[in-house]
Amino acid sequence: MGKAGIGVAVQEASQGVRAGAHTGGCTCGDCPHGAREGHRRAVTEFLRKRDEFAAGQGLPAAVAHSPSASRQWVSAELAQCAHHVAERGRAEGEAWLARLWRRTAGAVWAGVLLLLPAQALTAVGAGWTAARTAGLLAALVVAVALTAASWFHRARGGVLAPVIGEDNRLSTSRAVAAAWVLFVAYAVLVLAGRLAAASAPGERDRLIAGLDLARGAGVVTVLAVVCGIAVLVRRVVGLRVLGQRLQKVRADRPRAADLLTDDSGRGAFADIQYVAVGFVALVFAAVRLARRPDQLPDLPWGLAVVVLVSAATYLAAKYAEGGRPVILSVVRAREAGDLDAPIRTGDDIEIRGAGFVPPGAQGADRLARMVVRIGTVHVHVPLVPVTGGFSNPTDTVLTVPVPADVEPGRVEVQVVTAAGVETNRYAIDVTD
Repeated sequence: MGKAGIGVAVQEASQGVRAGAHTGGCTCGDCPHGAREGHRRAVTEFLRKRDEFAAGQGLPAAVAHSPSASRQWVSAELAQCAHHVAERGRAEGEAWLARLWRRTAGAVWAGVLLLLPAQALTAVGAGWTAARTAGLLAALVVAVALTAASWFHRARGGVLAPVIGEDNRLSTSRAVAAAWVLFVAYAVLVLAGRLAAASAPGERDRLIAGLDLARGAGVVTVLAVVCGIAVLVRRVVGLRVLGQRLQKVRADRPRAADLLTDDSGRGAFADIQYVAVGFVALVFAAVRLARRPDQLPDLPWGLAVVVLVSAATYLAAKYAEGGRPVILSVVRAREAGDLDAPIRTGDDIEIRGAGFVPPGAQGADRLARMVVRIGTVHVHVPLVPVTGGFSNPTDTVLTVPVPADVEPGRVEVQVVTAAGVETNRYAIDVTD
């Protein structure tokens, strides 16, 4: 075999090895099979670098003598590593969503299978009725519809695709509305199944009368309100983001905790009470449907009003949340023992205010996107690592150097956050 043949054989063998590596057990992080492992490794490497730099290790000798140069070098290294972590996180999130549709479809059919023994157990003593058959058939119809929808939206999370917001988080308002829509659709299908099986004219008339608004006014009112809240909240949030009155940062992937927390992961009272009250009312309506399957669940007006109050609280919280970042003062940063002096080019300045770090932007890749405009010069906010996090930037204080390109005189300072929202302009004097 000549050299060319040996080269071709080696190339084919290497391709076969790579093809074998990119299987279900792949951990390289360069394909969907290894996206999760690749993200985990990138996070581990980033945390190791951050803690090393926080301890003063890993600095090259060329910049170790200069605090300003070393800080700039460390910030650039961490920003580059953080961008790599963010890319791996996005890839892992997309792979997770692609796998999720099978799990959601499986959860739907598991619910149908659980309904069968529940119907059988409650039929002991009372006997099997047409209502139980109609309930199972309605569950099958809903499951088939959800499975088909899951297939068409398999790249976006399957059944969960309609309740995932534009920021890639689960939407509380959409989830509550979707739960009520599915329940009402199931209740109507149960009545339709019973009507199809009814033979006596009197029984058919009684089933049709079960759809009268007087009997299901509470459920219909709650359904209309929660659907209206879902549409209105989307409109309110969109307008506030466009008007830069609300900062939204896209998440890597949706999580179940999004239904009960804000963008930063803290528990939100408005979301928790809305989900809790909606869930309790939904359980009550399901029990009423099981007891009276010949009509729409007659949700008591007292419970319906409780749901309306909860929805109003949730909507008011959406109107009240957020706010623009603001600069309150800009001063020269000085170490202990330094004398007070005017701000000069090359000095570090402290920008004090509020709202500099948007909710959900605590990651290093988001913090590295923050920019401060000093006059006509754009200065990237340096990342200053400490064990377990960063001391700069923070939500209330940013420390940045005044670049040499800034001309002496009166200049304006403005912060642009990771969400692209700009603060007010604050004037300072820079001397030679």
